[in-house]
Amino acid sequence: MHQAVPLSDAKIRLRRRLAFGGMMLAMLIFGANFVVSRHAVLNGLSSHDILALRFATAGLLLLPTFVSAGITSCAGIGWPRGLALAVMSGFPMSYLMMTGLTLAPAAHGAVIGPGTVTVIGIVGSVVLFGSRLTRPLVIGVLAVLLGLACLGIAGTRQTSDTILLGDLCFLGVGLIWGGYPLVVQLWRVDALKATAVVSVLSMLYLPFYFLFFFRGFDVAPWWVLAAHAINQGVLNVIVGLWIWSWSAPILGSAVIGRFPPMIPVIGTLLAIPVLGEIPSGLQIGGIAMIIAGLFVASWRRTAAR
Repeated sequence: MHQAVPLSDAKIRLRRRLAFGGMMLAMLIFGANFVVSRHAVLNGLSSHDILALRFATAGLLLLPTFVSAGITSCAGIGWPRGLALAVMSGFPMSYLMMTGLTLAPAAHGAVIGPGTVTVIGIVGSVVLFGSRLTRPLVIGVLAVLLGLACLGIAGTRQTSDTILLGDLCFLGVGLIWGGYPLVVQLWRVDALKATAVVSVLSMLYLPFYFLFFFRGFDVAPWWVLAAHAINQGVLNVIVGLWIWSWSAPILGSAVIGRFPPMIPVIGTLLAIPVLGEIPSGLQIGGIAMIIAGLFVASWRRTAAR
């Protein structure tokens, strides 16, 4: 019977370096997506155009995976669970994110979404998996909540009435997306299969897009459409999730948990030169508190009882 050959110390170190670099790339992809998507909606593409590019690309690429795993069993996950995953990570969540980016600054989306996801992840880990609630976690969660409150107050003081509504959309993104990794862990769903299910089921939106929101293929140059299709469907939906799933067992949860706080940092910093979005003093304070809270909360992961 064939036995796996143990990896040498050199190969183990190489795998850890690759996993570390991969996670840095994944955080750059996720953080930059808020800025890239915001730039797209400010320059001609609608949120519906971006969603169609996102799920048409990812859905078609992952359709063979979905079919080979079994259509009748929804890729082996089961249709009730598959539909739940599609709601939490597919069209509804993505629609809220894209709508928020048409109403509020990209930095708000990059901060509010991951901040809310972190809070839900901590609470869910304690409730569902019996994780231990430590002092750094409590302090981090309180800092995130206080920072979210600062952004909410700042949104009501803006000259544009749409910013608060956009922030509420980002909050909805966090609330929906926060449950996704919890149920994936609870149901022990393979990450690639879950991504395939979400992408293929979200393609059901495409007929409605072509019936009600399609404005022709000349809304932007072909290379712009291709670039956003690659960014949305390939980088964010497929590559980022695959890197995360591959790196997690190599680096361990204690190290993996330190990467997500990079998302709001990257999104906030990129929004300044790319979009010219200069945050106000109260917004800077709220963003800083959320980022600090994320780092404190994730520096040491909760340990199971």
